[in-house]
Amino acid sequence: MSGTVLAIDLGGTRFRAGVASLDDPAAVSAVGEWPAPRDRQAFLSLLSEQLASSGANHMGIGVPGLARGTTCVWIPNLPYLDGLDLSVAASSVSVALGNDAQFALVAEASAGAAAGLDDALLLAIGTGIGSAVLAGGQIVAGSGGGACSFGWAAADANDAGDDVSGWLERQASGRALDVVAAKLGLADGTALVEAARAGDARGSAALEPPMHALGTALAGAVALLDPAVVIFAGGVVKSLDVLEPMILEALRRQLPKHLRSIELKTGHFGARAGLVGAAFAGARGPDWRRQHG
Repeated sequence: MSGTVLAIDLGGTRFRAGVASLDDPAAVSAVGEWPAPRDRQAFLSLLSEQLASSGANHMGIGVPGLARGTTCVWIPNLPYLDGLDLSVAASSVSVALGNDAQFALVAEASAGAAAGLDDALLLAIGTGIGSAVLAGGQIVAGSGGGACSFGWAAADANDAGDDVSGWLERQASGRALDVVAAKLGLADGTALVEAARAGDARGSAALEPPMHALGTALAGAVALLDPAVVIFAGGVVKSLDVLEPMILEALRRQLPKHLRSIELKTGHFGARAGLVGAAFAGARGPDWRRQHG
């Protein structure tokens, strides 16, 4: 196999691009980072520039939302992408389009913390909560491409629900921890974790409810899927030393004995996971969800 893949990790605020050989997607080299385009035309112009300069014949692009096939369906922070078919917009190349958390798991399953495994769960916790599942060697899509939206998991039968954010995202995302921190007079969730790490009893006590919510909801996913590992990505990775014991306390309490040994791991690729995953997906083309064979 020969040729070049253009890898794009598109977030709500940043557009990151890299290039790799089809023979070695893990060795993707970053070529640049730009503010996320403000409209469709600006996006298409930047995309065209990157395709031309890279000389790529394959492209993988991860987006922060719902994709079906090569079409962006619902990208909340970049709504101008909704309805855009990338195979039409970039008709000269083979296109692999997917959710950014799914691409992060592609990277980890291909050459990272889940390499060689057939079953794994990834949680990307930053401002919000993204997730992806590897089951039987394949990234799970669901009937409409929206499977594994873990931020919408709920462990409160009395919750009234919300049209924009799921229950778990309202309990344990970065935004939620910022709210908790503000009640203690701290700047944000990062400052809250730092306080707990330094031995502040108030900080530790304030973190327990959101982390117990996360562990309780995660127990349902582990019981349903029996993954070999749960991989954490996103901003939470830097805080896992403080948060892991709180998460595991609730997680193990809600699991049968044979599942309580589930391991929590930090992702191997860190902030590069989306770009590496885009390179692997782009190299594979339309069949990017299958990790083996």
